[in-house]
Amino acid sequence: MTLDGPAGAGADPGSGGAGAPSSSLPVLLEAVLSVGSELELHTTLQHVVDSATDLCGARYGALGVVDPERARLTQLFTSGMTEAERAAIPRLPDGRAGVLGALISDPRPLLLDDLTKDPRSAGFPPGHPPMRSFLGVPIRVHTEVFGNLYLTEKRGGGPFTDEDLALMRVLASQAGIAIGNARLYETARRRERWIEGAAAVTTTLLAGRPAADALMCVAERARLLADAAAGVVLQPTPEGGMEIVAASTHGDPGDLIGTAIAPGSPVLVQLLGGEPVFIEDSATDPRMTTHVRERFGPSMMLPLQSGGQLIGTLALPRARGGRPYDAVDRLLASQFASQAALALVLADAQYDREQLAVYEDRDRIARDLHDLVVQRLFATEMMLESTRRRSANAAAAGDDGGGGDGGDEVGEELGRAVDELDSTIQEVRTAIFALQQPPSDAPTTFRGRVLRETGGAAVLLGFQPSVHFAGAVDALLPDPVTTALLATLRSALAAAHRRAEVTSIEVEVDATPSRVRLTVSDDGRTEAGTRGTTVVWEAGL
Repeated sequence: MTLDGPAGAGADPGSGGAGAPSSSLPVLLEAVLSVGSELELHTTLQHVVDSATDLCGARYGALGVVDPERARLTQLFTSGMTEAERAAIPRLPDGRAGVLGALISDPRPLLLDDLTKDPRSAGFPPGHPPMRSFLGVPIRVHTEVFGNLYLTEKRGGGPFTDEDLALMRVLASQAGIAIGNARLYETARRRERWIEGAAAVTTTLLAGRPAADALMCVAERARLLADAAAGVVLQPTPEGGMEIVAASTHGDPGDLIGTAIAPGSPVLVQLLGGEPVFIEDSATDPRMTTHVRERFGPSMMLPLQSGGQLIGTLALPRARGGRPYDAVDRLLASQFASQAALALVLADAQYDREQLAVYEDRDRIARDLHDLVVQRLFATEMMLESTRRRSANAAAAGDDGGGGDGGDEVGEELGRAVDELDSTIQEVRTAIFALQQPPSDAPTTFRGRVLRETGGAAVLLGFQPSVHFAGAVDALLPDPVTTALLATLRSALAAAHRRAEVTSIEVEVDATPSRVRLTVSDDGRTEAGTRGTTVVWEAGL
């Protein structure tokens, strides 16, 4: 039968009220003390169901935790069932139907002599032990129904009595207080773990980790804190979708990295809009479209955004059949995602500041080279050139005292010195230009593209080719000529690499308003046994 009236109504112990016979008080007090002796929530819930089973002499007992949003059971703690009996049941009830569902939809005490004859009964799954007598009461924490306490199969074969109901109602009332305290304690501990995790992520990210490592750090830490099967970070793609760029799992992430949510996916609008998405079962939710969804169950997809900037999405899926995320899980994970996003933005800003400091230092070095070294070299070159001319004039006038050959030799030596200084000036200017280029960016100028080609060849050659520029190469060369010249340069460098005993390569680009010439010379040994090869390419402008 079903007891009418709200829970707690009726104070007559003999009629199922809240009181209890004096003979049962010692047992009741012992049960109350037992359920209030723990602060850990899981242990407290198991103590409640064990105490209720012993108190009323029931063979089987269960405590179902109710999710008020889904109107279903999210956890079920049992007592009296052996491991073999539990293993024989393919799945425990979720409270969506049957008598358990009736108690969720109408949370009032329920007392039945024969469970199988009640019209609301949905039967038992295969392997479930037979049950007839039934007693169920709700457990309230403050005004909220936390769950329901179920007892079946009173020992001795009789039905549960009004006295049993009175004992259960008192125990449920005290259990609500104990569960409330345990839940507060667990929430505080969970919050502490999430705060510590967020602080650890912030410290790690601000230590200067590369971007890929930073995202992996966020994914791994969040997975551990949420007790998820995987932690993944998705970022927007140029096509308008989202792609997994970092993944942390218990084992090998397998094909998670690179998995993309295609544009137009139902869940994508919420994610790109910075809204969290909570999914009860990834494998069956129609909003999930990726091939990896089959292996996951409950999931949270949280935006990583700070100051209106969407960095990506943090997804925390649990395994199929895993415990759903509750309101506290969602709140703490959302706060963690916000903190992690802020840390990522700060880490990125710190990296930019460090790069800016490097660029500023390199720019200062370039200015010093230009203002000091190049100017001094140029002055020295001019003095040597002037000396060479005076020596040549003196030799021509016969002022060398009959040593004309000596004057010619001096002139030749001065000429070589001038050429060496001119070559040094070109090398320093090339170094200055390279210092002024951001190292991680693709070059946009012609000089930068030539230097990138020779720099790439240096990795294979084992030495850096010498590069000289003459004329305003960046201003004079159109795109078609630039493309053809770079192709010729790549071909010449590749051919030089294939030659034996190559120790030096010189690249010279000479541009005038009417034409441009590329010269690539190396000292490698040819197939004919000679040393030195020169490739010359020229085009009109």
